[in-house]
Amino acid sequence: MAHVTRAGNATSLGLPGRNSFEVVSGKTGALGVTFRLVEIPVSRGEQEARNPHFHDDFEECIYLLSGSGTSNVDGVDHPLEPGDTILIAPGERHMTRNTGDEPLRLLCFFPTADITPGTHEPGAERSDAP
Repeated sequence: MAHVTRAGNATSLGLPGRNSFEVVSGKTGALGVTFRLVEIPVSRGEQEARNPHFHDDFEECIYLLSGSGTSNVDGVDHPLEPGDTILIAPGERHMTRNTGDEPLRLLCFFPTADITPGTHEPGAERSDAP
């Protein structure tokens, strides 16, 4: 059965260094997908850099909506601009940062309804970070 999630009803996750909203997941009735909207603010010099995170046994697909940024995957920088998509393999340590002068907005897709058990992010209260 179809399910609509209004923007204001997405769950804010309180993850370090970004505003992450879970739009669809097992918690909303999905059987095999998690979808998140993420906004990474403009970098301020005094901000501490986030640590990379990884997912044990599933991919992450990130689509850049607006802004500019770089995804560092296993030590290699991948510059991103609006319309770009990056696919990150299971086990690859990664972190996306804003390199522009406006918020960086991303859509993040995972092929599982619950990413919590397979996600590891040092410094996060919860282990479910994109």
